[in-house]
Amino acid sequence: MAALFTGKILMANRERDEMETERELGRALENKVLLLYFGSGQCPRCRRFSPILKDFFIRLTDEFYVERASQLVLVYVSRDETEEEQRTFLRSMPKRWLAVPFGDSLKRELELRFSVAEVPTVVVLKPNGDVIVGNAVEEIQRMGTACFRNWQEAAELVDRNFLLAEDFEDWSRRSITDPIRRLKYKLDKKTEAKNKERKEEGEEFS
Repeated sequence: MAALFTGKILMANRERDEMETERELGRALENKVLLLYFGSGQCPRCRRFSPILKDFFIRLTDEFYVERASQLVLVYVSRDETEEEQRTFLRSMPKRWLAVPFGDSLKRELELRFSVAEVPTVVVLKPNGDVIVGNAVEEIQRMGTACFRNWQEAAELVDRNFLLAEDFEDWSRRSITDPIRRLKYKLDKKTEAKNKERKEEGEEFS
């Protein structure tokens, strides 16, 4: 996915922090479903849809709602008329959103590449840049967070919750040896009980 932004800059955390190296972008975008949100803080339809998208994103990524944030990243591609309008809009949106800097030529490149003719538009992409949904606005409004699972499957994301190799090996060793230890424990207990029995019987006859 970082290839889509090679040589470009994305703004992070609603501030002026920039992610411009391939390594930084790779970390931010790797193995995630990417949403490109083409919108504007002043557009009436965007003003109705943006709170829905904000809630959708928060419910998938905020630890208040989920134990682990979903593999989802959003980049805002502004059609705001001024930089201040863009900044004001982003201040009301989740901190994890990224944004194309105001006035950057990348905005027009993305609009042409994904044939964006109107706002709001949400383009859903696989980690390799292939399109899953050309405009998911209606789907998000209708299905809410349920549609993310469909995108996740389409994107064939690698489940990041898998055990690390060394953890798995430790778990395997424990799972193999635990039954042996339990069996040995049971045998030891039986032997101990029999010895005690014999000792008591010997005391009775002495």
